[in-house]
This record gives sequence, structure tokens and C-alpha cells, in this order.
Amino acid sequence: MAQKMSLWLEHLSPQNIRGHITNFHWRESFTALNYRNYRLWFWGQMVSLFGTWMQSTAQGYLIYQLTQSSTYLGYLSFATGIPSWLFMVYAGVVADRMPRRTLLIITQTCMMVLAFMLSILTFTDLVQPWHILILAFLLGTANAFDVPTRHSFLLELVDRKDLTNAIALNSAMFNSALAVGPAASGLAYALFGPGWCFMINAVSFLAVIWALWLMEIAPHPAPLQRNSVFVDLKEGFQYVRTQPIVQILIVLIAVMGIFGFSFTTLFPAWAVKVLGGNETTNGLLQSARGVGALIGALGVASLGRFNIKGKLLTIGTFTFPVVLWLFAATRWLPLSLFTLLGVGAALVLVNNLANALVQTVIPDQLRGRVMGFYMFMFFGAMPIGGLFSGNLAEHIGAPLTLGLCALILLGFAGVLWFFAPKLRTLP
Repeated sequence: MAQKMSLWLEHLSPQNIRGHITNFHWRESFTALNYRNYRLWFWGQMVSLFGTWMQSTAQGYLIYQLTQSSTYLGYLSFATGIPSWLFMVYAGVVADRMPRRTLLIITQTCMMVLAFMLSILTFTDLVQPWHILILAFLLGTANAFDVPTRHSFLLELVDRKDLTNAIALNSAMFNSALAVGPAASGLAYALFGPGWCFMINAVSFLAVIWALWLMEIAPHPAPLQRNSVFVDLKEGFQYVRTQPIVQILIVLIAVMGIFGFSFTTLFPAWAVKVLGGNETTNGLLQSARGVGALIGALGVASLGRFNIKGKLLTIGTFTFPVVLWLFAATRWLPLSLFTLLGVGAALVLVNNLANALVQTVIPDQLRGRVMGFYMFMFFGAMPIGGLFSGNLAEHIGAPLTLGLCALILLGFAGVLWFFAPKLRTLP
């Protein structure tokens, strides 16, 4: 056993990994931007996501301000995520049946309308916690159709050899907005009120909708044979059932959804109860996580063409729970922000590489359905994690809740190490 462990550690050693990364140049971090359609997508999404993070941050703090309850933060997470259980697998079938650009324009327009509705309710002082929960559920429904479509759409924007880079740059774009949006939301919330955060988000959707209209996309081929929805779902499920690596990656992302994102659900309560802050502190916590995630995403983007994804994923599964535990043990704001850099970077390392490895192996004709299953497990697990962490934090406190989640994730990383060694060998 000791000899076997020594070989495994050597397999993951910096020298071994460095041997795979010769002739590296930072410009390789941005190869997907050489494609016009991807550039339109990148910049349109960047603007839209800035608004999305402003709304998400303000929405969580508003419902906490109205209720003074960590449990309601769990309800909000649940209301946003439960549509994934109801619709996301079916959405994967839809993404394989109709032009994905058209479907994305529909989902983005729906989300824009919902943001306008929330802003109007807030500006008129009519907003109540149940309004926020219902609109969060409707937003989650639109997102359930948007997510598998958006992820399967990438291969229409770049060549397959640059798919990992495009996935990582998508995350870099997402986390660039996360690095700025929450902090801006905290300031706007304090100076002008939450209504303006929601209005800015609504207007920001125009950028991505316009970018989608400008793209030159090849016509979407009609299926050779139109099957029933059940038959199409069964075909996607059969593929997942016969692919052990895909199953492992889906289980990994589900566990991360339940226990890995609990810290984001608790940010509003953490800012007030643990750090003694306010809405600005809440925004700073979100942004610190975003800066770390951006660093991690750029790292994955730069290494996208190197055959070390399995090794890096394994490192991430151990690193994330360690830095999450450090954050849970911290009570000083500057140190909390610093540890959140590591939390964000490690979280993106795991999520991006799992996504890239799944998309690398699945056949194109099943892409929407398999990504529907994958995202169903990820987004479907998050509301469970939100309810779990919100309710547990109400009884034992947020720090102990995050510490427990970190220990569970560390134990799961050990299970993968011993029982799924093939994961470390993936290119």
C-alpha cells in the first residue's frame, strides 16, 4: 500500500505535471477569442452577467433584511434551484431538437422581463419575501432551459480542439462579473437601494440578446428521425449509464452542488452575524470569491490543451475543502477575503475541469441531453444544499455548518482517490 501511495503521489507531483506543460505561452489562455461568434458571446455575456450578479447579491440581502432569517436564505436557494429538478433534463432534449441560439434568445428575454418585474415591485415598496421567492422560482425555470443549451452551444462557436479553452473562458467571464458585480451591488444597494440593482440587471440582458442576433450560425440540422421525448431521454440516460467516467464526474458535481456551494448561500448572514458587517460586506465577500474564481478560470484556460486535466481535477478536490475550512475558521474580514480567493480558485478548478472532461467524451448528437443530465445533477443538488445549510446554520451557526461541509467534501475526495483512480489519468 505504501509503495502504491508513493506512485500516486509521484503521478501528481509538480515535476510530473510540469513535464506535460512545455512550450507554454499565456496567449494560449485566450485562443477561443479568435472566433468571431465566440467574441460576440463572450462580451455580450460579460455585460449580462455583471447585472446578474448585481441582482443575485441584492436579492439575497433584501430577503435577509426583510426576514432576518438564515432559513429564508435556504428557501431562496431552493426556489431558484428546484426548477432544475423539474425541467432541466427535458430542457436537454429541447436543446437537441431546436436551434440553440433561438432557445437562448427566448430564455434571456424571459429573464430580462422577470428582472424588470422585481425592480418595479421594489421601487414601489410593494416587495414581500413571497414575491422574491416566486420570481426566483420563475427565474430558475428560465435558467433550467438556458443552462444545458448554453453549455452545448459552445461547440457551435469554436472548434473542438478549443472547447476546453472556451469552457474555461466562459468561467473567466462569469467570474470577472462575479469579481465586480457583487461589490458594485453592495455599493448601489447602500447608496440607492436594491431596486436599481434589479433594473441594471434587466437592461444588461440586452447586450447578450443583441450579440446572439449578430452571430452567423450554421443552420441547425433537423433530426433524421423524430422520436418521442421519452425515447430521446432514454437514449441520453442509456449513454450515461454505460459510461463509468461520465457517471463519476456527474456524482462529483452533484456532491459539489450540495456541499460545495453552501458558503455562498450563507454570505448575507455571514456578513452580518459572523463579521459584523452590512450589505457592502456581503458584496465584498461575493467579489473576493469572484476574483479567486477568475484566477482559477484563467489557469484552466491556459492549460486547456495539455493532457493533465485529471491530475488537476484531483488536486482541486482536495484543495477546495481545505481552503473552505480555513474560511470557516476566520473571523477577520481581510483574512476572510484572502481565504475566499483560494475557495473561488479551487471551486472553479473542480467545476471547469469536470465540465470539460464530460464535454470532451460525449457525442455531438447527445450533447444537449447529456449536459441536461449533468447540469440537472449540479443545479438540482444546489437547492438541497441551500436548504441543508440554511436550516443547519439556524441551529448550529454558519461557521460550524461550513466546517462540516468541508469535512464531508474532504472525505469524498478521499473516496475518489481510492475507488476512482482512473479519474487521475484522464487527459
